[in-house]
This record gives sequence, C-alpha cells and structure tokens, in this order.
Amino acid sequence: MKFFVDTADITDIKDLAATGLVDGVTTNPSLVAKSGHANFIDLIKEICKIVPGPVSAEVGATEYEQMLEEGLYLAKLAKNVAVKVPLTPAGLKVCKHLSEQGTMVNVTLCFSAAQAILAAKAGATFVSPFVGRLDDIGESGMQLIADICQIYNSYPNFKTEVLVASVRSPQHVVQAALLGAGVATCPPSVIRQLFAHPLTDKGLAQFVADWAKCGQKILPGKAA
Repeated sequence: MKFFVDTADITDIKDLAATGLVDGVTTNPSLVAKSGHANFIDLIKEICKIVPGPVSAEVGATEYEQMLEEGLYLAKLAKNVAVKVPLTPAGLKVCKHLSEQGTMVNVTLCFSAAQAILAAKAGATFVSPFVGRLDDIGESGMQLIADICQIYNSYPNFKTEVLVASVRSPQHVVQAALLGAGVATCPPSVIRQLFAHPLTDKGLAQFVADWAKCGQKILPGKAA
C-alpha cells in the first residue's frame, strides 16, 4: 500500500517525506486555506520538489471549459502533478481529456461504487472514496472500499487505483490495506499514530535501561 499525506503544510510534508514512507501528497482547497500559504501555484511547485510521487492539485472551477483550462495549467507545473477533479459529469469529461494526454488525474468526492465505475471508465489514475464522511452519516465507508476493490479486480482493463480518503484513524488504514486498496491518504497525525504502540514504548524503555546497566558502548568514546 502507498501512503499519501493529506496536507498542504510544508513543514509536515518535509518531516514525513524524510522518513521515506510518503509516496505522494493530496491537497484540496480547504487544506490550502488552512496552510495560510499566499500563493497556491507556488505551493504546489514547492511540494512537487519535496515529494517525487504524485501531488494532487485540485481545480477550482466547476464548469467544463474553465475546469479543463485550469487542469491543463496545473499539469504543466511539474511532471508529478495529479490534477484533481470532482466526480461530476464535467469533472469526468476533464478526466478523460487529461488522461488521454498522459496526465495523472485524481477523481475526488466519490461516495458510491457506481461513481467509482464511472471514474475508471473515464481513465482516472486515482479515485478517492471518502470513508470518514460516509461513517459520519451512518454508512460504512469501508464497505464502499470493499465494493470498489471487488469491482475493479473483476475488470483488468480498469487501471484506476483506489485512493482511500477522509481517513480518520490507523484502523481505517489497516482495514483499507486488508481490502486491497492501493493508496491511503492520511492527515499527518494519522501517519504518526501508525508508529505508536504501548508495548513498543515499554520494550524500548526496558532495553535502554538494561543497556545502561551493562555499561557497554558500541562506539569507543561515545556514550551508549
């Protein structure tokens, strides 16, 4: 499974990219606004230099002609830009156009298996089902992931990857991985939570204490 970090915060992106665990970045208008960055275009260019994998940059328009114009512009910013479009008739028309030109496209705001089928037929590189938002209204986000994975696996000509979005917890990540989703995009806090386990902390504390008691050193002249 690939991990994308869902943020527009440069500090978080640099910190997590240094771990080697981040395969890409997803942004959206809300995350860009939250970042406080003055220029969206400069922000995307900077992120693309930090992370070599796909960087999702979302169009702001909702009508086909302007959406396509924005998508073509965003695609020229860097080779690793994935143009992000909404799962609407206009968005899928733009997806088809850009995909046929070799541009990566992330079709976002997917809430049904039917929508995911349309995204795949339009040639999307990624489809982004929002599991947390479905859970919020009493539906099962993970059941949607299961359904989409089953459908996509039944049709080898579908090349679209399932990009699990609106991830709220490490359990969402594990469940998505068990279902065979190709990508999970997570807030920085969730990625950091994946490291955590009380038995790891307890075991490490014991190892450190025992090493201090034995008085040995790995490097001469260096404290253990």
